[in-house]
Amino acid sequence: MVKLKGLSAFPITPSNRDGLVDVEALRALLKPLIAAKVDSIGLLGSTGSYPYFSRDQRRRAVQAAVALVDGKMPILVGVGALRTDDAVRLAQDARDAGAAAGLLAPVSYTPLTDDEVFEHFQTVARESRLPICIYDNPGTTHFRFTPDLIGRLSRVEGIIAVKSPALDASAVPGLVAELRAVVPSGFSLGYSADWNCTEALLVGGETWYSVLAGIFPKVCLDIVRAVAAGDTDKARQLDERLQPVWQLFKTFSSLRVVYAIANLRGICVAEPPRPILPLPPDAQRKVSDVLAGMESTL
Repeated sequence: MVKLKGLSAFPITPSNRDGLVDVEALRALLKPLIAAKVDSIGLLGSTGSYPYFSRDQRRRAVQAAVALVDGKMPILVGVGALRTDDAVRLAQDARDAGAAAGLLAPVSYTPLTDDEVFEHFQTVARESRLPICIYDNPGTTHFRFTPDLIGRLSRVEGIIAVKSPALDASAVPGLVAELRAVVPSGFSLGYSADWNCTEALLVGGETWYSVLAGIFPKVCLDIVRAVAAGDTDKARQLDERLQPVWQLFKTFSSLRVVYAIANLRGICVAEPPRPILPLPPDAQRKVSDVLAGMESTL
């Protein structure tokens, strides 16, 4: 079974306004990630706009990515859906296309209870036979996983990891320790919210699920390698150099900023899925100015 660790890079999913995935643009985004040798690719995560795509288009994106990666690294695929049966089918599609694991968020309209989320995850893991990473993203799902629920889920066959938000750097050490105490050995603890993930790695987080790595993998890999080598000072110095990018992410949202970067850098021509709009011209100028000032870092 796949072990999620190190750097997981999360690219956008370019598409047209009708929701059709631009496979060539997706390949252009994935090639630098493969060349950089990231530890895994997170396809159709929140940065990949998974809720905005039909089942057919999700399948199309996964098939294209798996063919391009050709076994060089595992692909983690977002399989979240409102209905449990839809999530099962999405996970089965991802498994059949060659994905290594599914990233499952408790997507909901009616607020869910812990028992409902437990049953949802248990059913998807059992019926899809795809290894599952718990996606804790309360900012979008409005559901917050407790350590107790993560502990219960970590003992379900096929649930192998959790992707948690590192929203407060000062709280990260306590959160990592609290989860480590309730999950079995070998269960992977990973973190998102790029601007606090260096600290999460330094206190024992195993995986950085990174938006920035989906467009600039090298600097993120440098941080992960510095942490692995025990070079805390270097990891923090590299992270400090990225503060202008982190500020852009916090001001305009990482999704909108990465779309702007992809276009400004000529990697692809793409807009976020409607109703999300591209950044207005003044914000795009700020992104451009930050990139120009960080050429040597990125």
